[in-house]
Amino acid sequence: MSQVHNERTKLTANALDRASTACLTVGVLGPGAAALYGVGGASAGGWIVAGALLWLSAAAVLHSMARRTLGSLR
Repeated sequence: MSQVHNERTKLTANALDRASTACLTVGVLGPGAAALYGVGGASAGGWIVAGALLWLSAAAVLHSMARRTLGSLR
């Protein structure tokens, strides 16, 4: 039964880590690339930076949750 628990724990941790990667991509890298190339009238204004910091924080929290989840392996 311990192996089942470990595999479910790994699956949960992987899902959390993928969500953190998605947050990083959508909230930081996407707007950064848009501002860099001037797509859609995006600029590196205060709202873009504040939003990027918010998404980066969300990614960091999700990644740390994934790492903490792995701590419960048996």
